[in-house]
Amino acid sequence: MAVAFRASSVESRSGGGSCRPVRAFTLVELLLVLGMGLALSAVLVQLLVAESRLGAVMVRQWRERTLQRRTLDLVRDDLRRAVAIRLGSAGSSPCPLSGREPVLQISTAEGPITYTVGLPPSPIWRGRVLMRCGPAFGLDGEPSRGASQNRVVIDALVLAGFRAEVQAIGQFRLSMEQELPHPQGGLHRITTAVVVAAPPPDP
Repeated sequence: MAVAFRASSVESRSGGGSCRPVRAFTLVELLLVLGMGLALSAVLVQLLVAESRLGAVMVRQWRERTLQRRTLDLVRDDLRRAVAIRLGSAGSSPCPLSGREPVLQISTAEGPITYTVGLPPSPIWRGRVLMRCGPAFGLDGEPSRGASQNRVVIDALVLAGFRAEVQAIGQFRLSMEQELPHPQGGLHRITTAVVVAAPPPDP
């Protein structure tokens, strides 16, 4: 009886199961999935490249705007030390202008300062430049009473890329505009403007 019971239990277990065939992918299906994956990868790569270019443009604009603000801060500090101010080409400059146009002339206790706009002194600069002719700065960040130095403070300016205008009595509006090539073609302009307090200009 024990042998017969074991045999019937084996038959019940073997007879109750069912074998299902395993379905494999065909070559056409594999090629279709592979093609869709490649297309998705190409889209993702294009998005990453576009985002990278946009990030590079934003970083470049941030860098140029920072340089503009630093340049305007330099002019603002010179105006704060001014005892007399002249706008335009009136007066003389201790430095050779080389065809550049005087925009702002400042008289200080350390010596005269002249800001000019025009062609660069060497081809390493990008287009028109703003140059400062005036006392050099010491290690403490203050101007010294030595000979005047003529230095480029910023480049890539448009035709009227630096302006100093009377905003109100005792106030000047300083503005700066650069024109730079865009990575995707064409040009884009970056502008910064500030209003500073200074003595009124000489008539």
